[in-house]
Amino acid sequence: MKVKVISRSTDEFTRERSNDLQRVFRNFDPSLRTQEKAVEYVRALNAAKMEKIFARPFVGAMDGHIDSVSCMAKNPNHLKGIFSGSMDGDIRLWDIASRRTICQFPGHQGAVRGLTASTDGRILVSCGTDCTVRLWNVPLATGMESDDSSDNSAKQLAAYVWKNAFWAVDHQCDGNLFATAGAQVDIWDHNRSQPVNSFEWGKDTVISVRFNPGEPNVLATSASDRSIAIYDLRMSSPTTKLIMRTRTNSISWNPMEPMNFTAANEDCSCYSYDARKLDEAKCVHKDHVSAVMDIDYSPTGREFVTGSYDRTIRIFQYNGGHSREIYHTKRMQRVFCVKFSCDGSYVISGSDDTNLRLWKANASEQLGILLPRERKNHEYREAVKNRYKHLPEVKRIVRHRHLPKPIFKASALRRIMIDAERKKDERRRAHSAPGSIPRESIRKKRIIKEIE
Repeated sequence: MKVKVISRSTDEFTRERSNDLQRVFRNFDPSLRTQEKAVEYVRALNAAKMEKIFARPFVGAMDGHIDSVSCMAKNPNHLKGIFSGSMDGDIRLWDIASRRTICQFPGHQGAVRGLTASTDGRILVSCGTDCTVRLWNVPLATGMESDDSSDNSAKQLAAYVWKNAFWAVDHQCDGNLFATAGAQVDIWDHNRSQPVNSFEWGKDTVISVRFNPGEPNVLATSASDRSIAIYDLRMSSPTTKLIMRTRTNSISWNPMEPMNFTAANEDCSCYSYDARKLDEAKCVHKDHVSAVMDIDYSPTGREFVTGSYDRTIRIFQYNGGHSREIYHTKRMQRVFCVKFSCDGSYVISGSDDTNLRLWKANASEQLGILLPRERKNHEYREAVKNRYKHLPEVKRIVRHRHLPKPIFKASALRRIMIDAERKKDERRRAHSAPGSIPRESIRKKRIIKEIE
């Protein structure tokens, strides 16, 4: 009689060391595992709930300024360094890891309105309402880890006095030129005390300027006449101008798609545009209930952070209409400037209450070194959550955010106003001749005209 037996090699299921995990062999045939989807759904629910439980976005505050923080700049040569300027003329370099001031840059007699660092991170350019542009020598990265010295003031390289107050400054991504915004757009060289070029389109004040990260000779500006203008340094005149219904406070280019930029607007929304086709917005990002003051893209180009007059910070997907995250604290007042860290892991905000605050870009992210098993567990939870994110219960838990009462009430009021305006348009259209009142897309609604 022939007897069939199961033959297994002991090497396949024996542990090599006592610390190793026991090897388990599973058959993933769906006919044998009829409850697999139900089990995974429960795991997705638990993963979504655990993400809420472990969401602790606030890392710490950096205290030192004695007036509102008006502007910030990243140091492209040093991951842990960030510059901040305040309304009393104080400029500081911070070490994000220790949340301490490394050095100060004294000199401005009025509010500091713009900060930017050169490509190599060795020169800091500042400008303000005292009609001066100042160039500073930035301490080397090796000096940032040293202990505090008796004199932590930085050396000033040059100070250029000009005719008008300045509202913003930005440095070329590759080159020695930087641009200032004020009564006009001025292009400066590190070694020249006078602007090498000037652009003017209308008589209104230019309030923000930003160089394109992919094409060093292209820059975008926004002005108090509600316009967004694009300039090319290789041409003697501006290229394109877009006039919107409300003012744009800040502009940020997408570092991974340099033809696209997003504008932070006074009407509580942000508008993403393709610089080659300005007659229609690519996407409208809504959720704030007051003017959006500043905007900055993540180095990945997949999301951006906004700071608003409503005392909140929101993180949006680059193609998402609504924010994926909202950050707020009781003590944080109106947010004037926000920045992503150079590695995209953190968000830094500067507000009216004189503090800089450090936040995690991913609220539930675990800080510190992860063991391989922990990392795999996080990846599995994220994968199973994404697989079932379309189901109502998972979707509800993932989307829910606690809002302060003033924000919640303002959001409800804003929805009522938008619905009332929509109903009014529908009634006017219903009582008018067919085709006399054309339907207008929300992407085109806020644009008045484009001038070339």
